Amino acid sequence: MSKIITISEAATYVKDGMTVMVGGFMGTGGPNRIMDVLASSGLKNLTIICNDTAFPDKGVGKLVANRQVKHVIASHIGTNPITIELMNNGTLAVSFYPQGTLAECIRASGAGLGGVLTPTGLGTVVALGKQVISIDGKEYLLEKPLKADIALLHANIADESGNLIYKGTTQNFNPIMATAADLVIAEVDEIVPTGTLDPERVHTSAIFIDYLAK
Repeated sequence: MSKIITISEAATYVKDGMTVMVGGFMGTGGPNRIMDVLASSGLKNLTIICNDTAFPDKGVGKLVANRQVKHVIASHIGTNPITIELMNNGTLAVSFYPQGTLAECIRASGAGLGGVLTPTGLGTVVALGKQVISIDGKEYLLEKPLKADIALLHANIADESGNLIYKGTTQNFNPIMATAADLVIAEVDEIVPTGTLDPERVHTSAIFIDYLAK
């Protein structure tokens, strides 16, 4: 069965109230065409797991600007003033993670781990309500895995089976998010026949990808 669908079809898999991972960094390397469709879809009450909320007119930032998101889990929001405004007025919940911790919590979910132990955030607001574990006399925060109903990624090149290649810094968060959601859709720029890609260049294996959106 072909994994190839349209951008519009990809957007239909996202439903009200879902938890959605979105790859990329400040809109670069993100599934921005899918985000454009979702921004005009009327979806609501989404929880978004992402590195950042980009800009009000780009990527996941459009969903925030449209008040379609109820909860953001991210490492920073400073490039999107609407996210800051909604957080400050209490209409948007924002959970902050140090960037490395965010990545490792996503990775932990994909690896089937029970959590991540890290000293980052000890003694700060990041530690509020979290379990502290002592190992060999040193304290660590227990950060639990982050999982999503659906992950929306962007890749530069895919083969028809779903093997993905990301160029340059567009790898940001896409490879690890591919492992940590129930359904994974990759928006791609180019699709080539299976067997065309050099296996050593593949960043995400086809086994993780449910659909390719073109």
